[in-house]
Amino acid sequence: MIAVEAVGPSATVQDLGRPGWFDSGVGPSGAADRGAFGLANRLVGNPEDAAAVEVLLGGLALRMLDRHTVAVTGAATRVEVDGVPVGSASVLELRAGQLVRLGMARAGLRAYVAIRGGVDVPPVLGSRSRDTLSGIGPEPLAVGDRLPIGPPPHTLPLVDVAPVAALTDDPITVRALLGPREDWFRDPGALFAGDWTVSSDTDRVGARLDRREGPPLRRGRTDELPTEGMALGSVQVPPSGQPVVFLADHPITGGYPVIAVVLDADVGLVAQARPGARLRFARA
Repeated sequence: MIAVEAVGPSATVQDLGRPGWFDSGVGPSGAADRGAFGLANRLVGNPEDAAAVEVLLGGLALRMLDRHTVAVTGAATRVEVDGVPVGSASVLELRAGQLVRLGMARAGLRAYVAIRGGVDVPPVLGSRSRDTLSGIGPEPLAVGDRLPIGPPPHTLPLVDVAPVAALTDDPITVRALLGPREDWFRDPGALFAGDWTVSSDTDRVGARLDRREGPPLRRGRTDELPTEGMALGSVQVPPSGQPVVFLADHPITGGYPVIAVVLDADVGLVAQARPGARLRFARA
């Protein structure tokens, strides 16, 4: 068992989501940066789909009520155990009573805290993920919560620390494929020209982008597009011309044209892009 003593802007329980419920109007949700999430679980010896805590920016403090093995990955946060700095992406063997605290991220947006055995809250539709768009799944963490932890798996942690490149504030390049509705735009290639800036209007549903430099995205058609399915990483363009890259909690349908889709391997880069970050698209 683990006690929550502080919560920053937001902290939610996430796993790899609940696929297979589109016909019921429920999206998959799950960890926004699945690469960092999977690494945290591998470090503590969990299966990659074990539930962990996704932390927005930082500010989370967890008190161990039993012995636990913990790892923190993702955004570049200062991690402390009882006030002593420890390495990020490292395996922490903690005793009952010790406190793990995450500072505010210097770069990146989302950190992941995995505990050996996984966060054992009741699953909803086969997943322990919080879907912030629909409100399905466990409530966001609050001070005073106690997190149940499942039994430890048979596999053991294999390394003490993972050699992960630190996140920076450098411009982010993500690969994307044009389509399926690039023919709705006068110059769909404008998506790849110049830089975009991540707007403050960004959450687990999607990252809205403002044009920093380069030509605007202008539609060549003005008729209405029938509602159609939306995939993770879809770059949807509303009439404002400000594209939105759909993330983990995206709606499953939409009525604005999708000019391109970000490659699955690069969606995590968008999930880690904080407001004000520079982003550019590259043709896949």
